[in-house]
Amino acid sequence: MASRWDWESGEGLLGIDDPTAWDVAFERSANHLGTAAIGLAFNCSLEEASPRIVRATQLPDVAQRAFAFTAAGTAARLNGALTPELYAALRAEGPGRKSIAVNAIDDTLDHVPFRQLPQWLKWWKIASKVRDKLEAWRLEATYAISDAWKALRRRR
Repeated sequence: MASRWDWESGEGLLGIDDPTAWDVAFERSANHLGTAAIGLAFNCSLEEASPRIVRATQLPDVAQRAFAFTAAGTAARLNGALTPELYAALRAEGPGRKSIAVNAIDDTLDHVPFRQLPQWLKWWKIASKVRDKLEAWRLEATYAISDAWKALRRRR
């Protein structure tokens, strides 16, 4: 069964459905563990995939860590929930715009019901909505002022 997955090239790892194979690869520090974590998110239950995704979020390779957070976002999309450990990994990475977890957090906010979110993520959702609304108002005001200025210049 493991022959379907090429840990050197990453070929076939999005189809991985065996958490034990991921564990064995992790123990030997195989390549593409973050990619395989996405495969686990697609093909395994949240309970099986979650501990592996959390471990993948702590990999030394930044690209593979990014894939691990993609796996967390995928898990949120597919299951409409995350485990407490995945929420903790997202919180540890931080929800800011420059965070490697920003897309996973956005997926979580979009696909997990508000009442099921941890308190810190509820506050983040509210704060980001307020920030987005203020930015929209700022842009509308900027465009209105620009249009008024253009109209005044044409009258001269």
